Amino acid sequence: MKIAFLTDPLSQFKTYKDSTYAMMVEADKRGYAIYAFGPDDMALESGKVIANISRITLTGDSQDWFRLSEPESTALSAFDAVLQRKDPPFDMEYIYATYLLELAEQQGARVFNKPAAIRNHNEKLTIAQFSQFTAPTLVTRDEQRIRAFHKEHQDIILKPLDGMGGTGIFRIRDDGMNLGSVIETLTVNGSRTIMVQRYIPEIVHGDKRILLIGGKVVPFALARIPQNGEVRGNLAAGGLGVAQELSASDLEIAQTLAPELYQRGLLLVGLDVIGANLTEVNVTSPTCFQEITQQKGFNVAGMFIDALETAVAA
Repeated sequence: MKIAFLTDPLSQFKTYKDSTYAMMVEADKRGYAIYAFGPDDMALESGKVIANISRITLTGDSQDWFRLSEPESTALSAFDAVLQRKDPPFDMEYIYATYLLELAEQQGARVFNKPAAIRNHNEKLTIAQFSQFTAPTLVTRDEQRIRAFHKEHQDIILKPLDGMGGTGIFRIRDDGMNLGSVIETLTVNGSRTIMVQRYIPEIVHGDKRILLIGGKVVPFALARIPQNGEVRGNLAAGGLGVAQELSASDLEIAQTLAPELYQRGLLLVGLDVIGANLTEVNVTSPTCFQEITQQKGFNVAGMFIDALETAVAA
């Protein structure tokens, strides 16, 4: 296969933990040709979606880990698979990229995750489709609704709908200290919609990342445990990642969502679960491959490339 990765600049990768890097290494081991390009390399020209794309050669050195060929202007339909691995922010440029990728699909490209599915599944709001697994949740920009929610639940979490890595997450306890300021900041004085949830005490045991690949469940989760008094377990916010077997409630959530989300065009999904509560459905560029593999010996990247092979052959 020829696999093209739409991703952030390779020079920014932290190879010891980057999931896209793990995918590249696994694909390379199988003899596949791997390529890279960024959103700024794409264009619609003479009716065709093309990009300036470079072939990647892996060096085996964890620091100086790649060589790139001179970029060539190539139609995305020339590849067996195009993997969308660009990190958020999920802004208008990200959305424009999904439009171009969707046009490329119409021209024969195979894009994973499907661009329309990425666009249709906000990573925070999608949990509302599976409310049987969620803690009490409010989505609004209205200050009075937020204050009423806090009065009812006493201990709450507020977060933006477009954040990543734990950015912009606040906890307000029963004393309500700084609630007004947080509401003003996150809603930008009532002009932006946010999510508010009842605080889930089980966060002290970790915010679990559960991976769904090709409609199946990876048998281990990565519990990201908050450190140093933080309320956030995200690795980007300093959380400690501990791989563990899935609990009964983890399995129930994952096995319910896996086939449904796969049918919607999502080859790879990262569920975030606290206790027995689904908190996010990550579809842009889910991570935690390497941490699970390093700690449990389960080849997550191998499972992913297996699923990609099956999807491409279908």
